[in-house]
Amino acid sequence: MKEKKFNILYLTALSIYINYFIHGIGVSILAQNTTFLQAKWGTTHSAILYIISAMGIGRLLVLPISGVISDKFGRRITILSGMIIYMLFFGLICIAPNTHIAFLAAILGGIANSFFDTGCIPAVLEIFSASTGFASILTKLFISIGQYVLPIIVGYLAGNNMYFGYSFILCIALLLINGAILSFVPFPKVENKKEEKNNGVVEKEVKANFFIEGIAIILIGFTSTATFQIFLNISKSFALTVLNMSETMAGKVQSYYALGSILAVIITAILVKKWIKPVNFLIIYPLISSVTLFLMHFIRSQEFCIIGGFIIGFTAAGGVLQLAVATMIDLFKGSKEKMTSMVMLASSIGTFSTTALAGVITNRFGIEYTLILAGTITAIGVLLGILVNYRYYLVLKK
Repeated sequence: MKEKKFNILYLTALSIYINYFIHGIGVSILAQNTTFLQAKWGTTHSAILYIISAMGIGRLLVLPISGVISDKFGRRITILSGMIIYMLFFGLICIAPNTHIAFLAAILGGIANSFFDTGCIPAVLEIFSASTGFASILTKLFISIGQYVLPIIVGYLAGNNMYFGYSFILCIALLLINGAILSFVPFPKVENKKEEKNNGVVEKEVKANFFIEGIAIILIGFTSTATFQIFLNISKSFALTVLNMSETMAGKVQSYYALGSILAVIITAILVKKWIKPVNFLIIYPLISSVTLFLMHFIRSQEFCIIGGFIIGFTAAGGVLQLAVATMIDLFKGSKEKMTSMVMLASSIGTFSTTALAGVITNRFGIEYTLILAGTITAIGVLLGILVNYRYYLVLKK
């Protein structure tokens, strides 16, 4: 009987991960449909970037309270709320008559993202309580799969002169079906946190300095998000307008980006488990990302753009943010939830502020200069990573 219940919880986990597949589509669907949305609203690419930045605003506004809602009312209600709000986002974008309504819709998308973060992630960690690292990495994997599939769908619709909104409608249909499943499948019981703390295990106090490595890791939450957020939202337009690639070929840049992130999640999980500490990747991956972004700006070839998409996907979207959170928890074991939320809040700020800044740079100088912006921010992340590595080994003596 116990084994049967456990198997049913696997179905719950699968449905939750499908939400992250849809979320992977949701965070990049506006950027992938920039050409159609510009024509629909009679606006510029920089205006679309401003709209995309609103998703970060929505996430930032709700993230501090969505966790409280998850703990008080349960994971199921939190997740279903996020799914309903996501459906409103997809539907409203399709019918939005102008950029003002679209901006409000994007805020809803960010709010839905917050509910997913505070409902879906705790739920899968509770289901796979013995393998939390594996459970966390799977969320990134499903996001990457969604980002890999979306350009294929958009390219097919464009190639066959079909309505661009079908990709949005597909997401609504998937959310409806998945929502019906998640309304009935069981969720794990949340363990009493006080009982966990009083289990007799006394952890060695780590003398980490929040104002040095703590702040540095929080800033990495910002820089790591800025790297892939800028690239994700400008790569297709860069390929179309600067490199004169076709709609289908430009879509391949994100497909290779997503493929790189999928492989990175798998390979990084193996390396972290056996050979390399998460903190080491805070230097390695941003360094490769920064160099690649600068090279893409100066080389400007179609072939290198596709290769660069793969490299950025592998090094920037392959879990640097998650590795930063893991490092933060290593250093500040007594305040896991508080420290994690700080990193994620910095990530939210990075989502909307750098996307909006990319819109300004695109409007004034040209979209190719957003690669310089992303490369510079990532280089700052490398310096922060060096500081965190130095302090990590000094504090933990590992």
